[in-house]
Amino acid sequence: MKKYEEMTGSEKAAFRRDALVKYNAFKAMGLNINMARGKPSCEQLDISSDLFHSLDETNCRSAAGTDCRNYGEMTGIAEAKALFADILEVDPKNVIVCGNASLTLMFDYLAQCMFDYGDHIAWSRQEDAKFIAVVPGYDRHFAIANYFGLKLVNVPMTPTGPDMDLVEELIKDPSVKGMFCVPKYSNPDGYTYSDETVERLAAMEPAAKDFRVIWDNAYIVHDLYDEGDHLKEIFSTAKKYGHEDHFVEFASTSKITFSGAGISCIVASDHNLDLIRMRLKVQVISYDKLNMLRHTNVMKSVEDVRERMKKHAAILRPKFEAVLSILDEELGGLGVAHWTKPRGGYFISFYLDRGSAKRVYQLCSEAGMSMTQVGATYPYGVDPSDSNIRIAPSYPSLDEIRTCARLLCAAVKVAVSEADV
Repeated sequence: MKKYEEMTGSEKAAFRRDALVKYNAFKAMGLNINMARGKPSCEQLDISSDLFHSLDETNCRSAAGTDCRNYGEMTGIAEAKALFADILEVDPKNVIVCGNASLTLMFDYLAQCMFDYGDHIAWSRQEDAKFIAVVPGYDRHFAIANYFGLKLVNVPMTPTGPDMDLVEELIKDPSVKGMFCVPKYSNPDGYTYSDETVERLAAMEPAAKDFRVIWDNAYIVHDLYDEGDHLKEIFSTAKKYGHEDHFVEFASTSKITFSGAGISCIVASDHNLDLIRMRLKVQVISYDKLNMLRHTNVMKSVEDVRERMKKHAAILRPKFEAVLSILDEELGGLGVAHWTKPRGGYFISFYLDRGSAKRVYQLCSEAGMSMTQVGATYPYGVDPSDSNIRIAPSYPSLDEIRTCARLLCAAVKVAVSEADV
């Protein structure tokens, strides 16, 4: 395909006419397709219907004999801790199992840091507290930081993880209190941190002694292919440097079983867990142990989890491959955009080389396709290059995804050609 910039004036005019014809054809279809969030499809949710039948009045006790219908076991039942420990390659004693949403746990942990931080001064009483935001990134991370008044400082994402030269420079400032990381199949780029990046993060010597990394391991088992990306385990790496306290890890079964009715966990050092348990004694009596039991009845080990995730991959993989194939076919070699090609996770990151992401979003919206708001992948909703679009292929059907990808390409071509009118 000839690059757009190399086209003659008449070729560009013909290109624009063709793009408008294709775009208007989509607009006339009366589409109503939601591709805004990384939601599992109904077909994926059906995979875990066995949870409904894994528990009845005869088996409501944990392996230790706890009646899971009652109060108790504030930090979760042992078999649920063991399951998460197996998935995350950590010691079960460093795991607390909680309710359905890891996002809630992140919010609560940052609230603890803001208002009561044990042996450190609460962040709310420290002037100009900042947090590193790896961009593009997860909008809900940024929303939590905004809620607590933490100033976000952008660090670019690379194919091997955050720009570590910049991170290592920023942490020389004692007002920089931490950073958000989605280390495997990052949201939205789908990149996995390299061993070198994990090592450098673990070795960091921040000026702030109360520095914390929110290690959001949301996609740890979410491979699209049998040969998935490898992520180096953070706590065993940090232990070599005596830095286990710098990291607090979060994970859940939200995209393994039921997004709204899974279980989640916190993993932390002995010291940080002591502080978290002190808060939990005031905050909760116990989490939903029956749901923990449902999950551990059908998934007793990481091998069981991986078998379940293969079923998810069989549904997701064709959708990702359809998007990538159509992008290559329609835009490959045109020189106007580039995109990531993840091997797992829930997103594809699409970049317009000449900006105009807002215009593409507008065109897609007017044609009946909902996408994540442009700018949401950056703090304060501001993408400085107006370039990033997050593609979320999971929820629509395969046919709908193909339509979405073709519509996106048509909208890109219209937006690109408008600059020359």
